[in-house]
Amino acid sequence: MHSKRTHPETSLNRTMGLFPAAAMVAGIILGASIFVQPSEIGRHVSSIPAMFGVWLAAGALTLCGALVCAELASAFPQTGGVYIFLKEGISPAAGFLWGWAMFWSVHSGIIAAIAVVFARYAGQFTPLGDTGIRVVAIGAILLLSGVNYLGVRLGSSVQTILTSAKVLAIALILILVFALAAPGQAAEQAPSAMELPPLRAFLLALIAGLFSFGGWHMVTYAAGETRDAEKTIPRALLIGTLVVTACYLGLNAAYLRVLPLSKLIASERVAADAASALVGAWGAAAISVLVIVSALGSLNGIILAGPRVYFAMAQDRLAFRWLGAVHPRHQTPHAAILLQALWSSALVATGTYRVLFTRVIYTEWLFFGLMALGLFRLRRRPGYAPAARVWGYPVAPLLFIVACAAIVINQIAEDPKESAFGLLLVAAGWPVYYFWSRRSAAQGASTHGHH
Repeated sequence: MHSKRTHPETSLNRTMGLFPAAAMVAGIILGASIFVQPSEIGRHVSSIPAMFGVWLAAGALTLCGALVCAELASAFPQTGGVYIFLKEGISPAAGFLWGWAMFWSVHSGIIAAIAVVFARYAGQFTPLGDTGIRVVAIGAILLLSGVNYLGVRLGSSVQTILTSAKVLAIALILILVFALAAPGQAAEQAPSAMELPPLRAFLLALIAGLFSFGGWHMVTYAAGETRDAEKTIPRALLIGTLVVTACYLGLNAAYLRVLPLSKLIASERVAADAASALVGAWGAAAISVLVIVSALGSLNGIILAGPRVYFAMAQDRLAFRWLGAVHPRHQTPHAAILLQALWSSALVATGTYRVLFTRVIYTEWLFFGLMALGLFRLRRRPGYAPAARVWGYPVAPLLFIVACAAIVINQIAEDPKESAFGLLLVAAGWPVYYFWSRRSAAQGASTHGHH
C-alpha cells in the first residue's frame, strides 16, 4: 500500500535544503537537557570512564536509530516521517496510534515542557511568578507557531540561526574552560572508581543519556518539504547526530575539568554551576542565555515537525479533513499548526503536561522498536527500493530494537502503575482508529475517486 500523493491542492512546497535539515536535527536534539542530564547519568554510574561510556553508547544507539530512519525516509520521502514508516512497515493502525500518542501526550507534552524550561530561565532575568512563567511559556509557543505558520522556509531559517548560535556558544564554553581551568582543578578520582558499573545501573544511565538525544527522528516529518529528500534526510541525520555527540562529549569533559565528580552528580544545573565555578556569577548568567537559546531552538524544531504528522493522517482520511488543509499563500499545514499550538498551550496552562510527559516518554521507544522491526519486513517486500541503506544491516537495526525493548521493559519494571497508564492512553486510540478507518472506507466507496 504505497501512499504517493499527487493531489496538487494537498502538496507542500519542497524548500528545505541540507544545511537547514541538519540544523533541524542538531537543533532539536541539543535541547536544554545537556545542561541538566549529566548529573542524572552520574547518579547511576559514578566513574568518569563509565560516564563517557554511557554518552558514547547513547550516541551510537541514536545513530543506529537515525540510520534506520534514514533508509525509511529514502524509501518513503513524504511528509509524516515515523507515521508513514509505521504505516508501511507494520500496519496503518500502528501509524495511527503513533500520531494519536504524539498529539495527546508525547509531542505536545514535549512542546509544553520545553516552553516551561525556557520561561523558567527567562525568569532569571526578570522575576516571574508561577502564572508569569505559564504566560511566557504560552507566549513562546504561540510566537514560534506563528513563525512556522508563515512558511517552512522561515521556520527552518529561524532554526538554522538558533542552532548555529547554540553550537557557537558551546564551542565558546569549551574554549573558555580549556583556556581558563587549570588541569587537575577537578578533584582526582578515587582508585576504586575504575570498576565497571553493574549492567542495570548502566542501562538506567543509558536511558538518561538517550533522553538527551531525543527528537532525532523529527526531521523526517518534514520530508515532503525537503529538497531531494531521498539524499538530504539521510545526510542531515548523520551530520546532526555526529555534531550532537561531539558537543555532548566535549561539554562533559568541560564540566569534569571544572567540577569534582561528587559536585557534578549533586548538581541540578550542571552547566550554570560549572560556569560560576570558573568565572563567577556572570558565567551562570551567560549559561542561562545559552539555555534560553537552546530551548527556543528545540521548541521551534518540534513545533515545525509535529503538524506534518497530523497533516499526513488527515490526507489518509484518519483525522478531520480540515487538518489536511494547506494554506493557499504560505503552503503550510496551517490548521494542524494551530491545533497543536492550542493543545500545547492548554497543557502548559493546566500543568498536566508534566504527568503526560513522564508517563508517555517511553512509549516513543516502543514505536521506535516497531519502526525498526518494520524495516526487516519491508526488506522482504518486492518493490521496496530505498535510495539509502542502513550501514551494518542487520546488526545496527537489531541493536536498536534490543535497546528499545530494554528501555520499555526497564521503565515498566521501574514504575508499573504509570507505565500501565501510558500504555492505556495509546490503547485508547484503537477504537478511534477503527471508527476513522470505517468512515474513510465508507467515504471512499461513496465518492470513488472524487477528492
